[in-house]
Amino acid sequence: MTKAEKTATIEALKEKLDNISYFYITDSSTLTVAQVNKFRRMCFERGIEMRVVKNTLVKKAMETAPESRNYAELFEALEGPTAILFTDTANAPAKLLKVFRQESEKPTLKAAYIDTDVFLGDNQIEVLATLKSKEDLIGEIITLLQSPAKNVLGALQSGGQKLAGIVKALEERGA
Repeated sequence: MTKAEKTATIEALKEKLDNISYFYITDSSTLTVAQVNKFRRMCFERGIEMRVVKNTLVKKAMETAPESRNYAELFEALEGPTAILFTDTANAPAKLLKVFRQESEKPTLKAAYIDTDVFLGDNQIEVLATLKSKEDLIGEIITLLQSPAKNVLGALQSGGQKLAGIVKALEERGA
């Protein structure tokens, strides 16, 4: 790889890291070609981008980011063969890894980056797979916010019917 190619790769990685909040660092080194192709196909079907990268290039791209991004914690995971899974849904790669690993021991999870939080180690797959997506959380919040409003509206509507009934009864008595 020439110096110009390395610089271009670093710039592309910097741009990707700036525009995404979730990615997983994995090791898929012992997979066969057929298994890698199957895994890539499964990634594509779920909207996950898989890139095999050199650790030094990823580290250089991460070093240029602000400290608030918290990439320094990921440096220890950048050892050995590395593939990065970029995604727009925090738990999608973890779910994919669980499904794929029913047939194979790899790929293993080295680390995951979720909105500045770092999860290190393969034992974090279960935790990551149960994370709720942004859409799920927004849906739950809307449901919670709507519930009290529905109760108030229901009480007001039923109360209004009772009040109208009382007024009508009093009107009939007075007549």
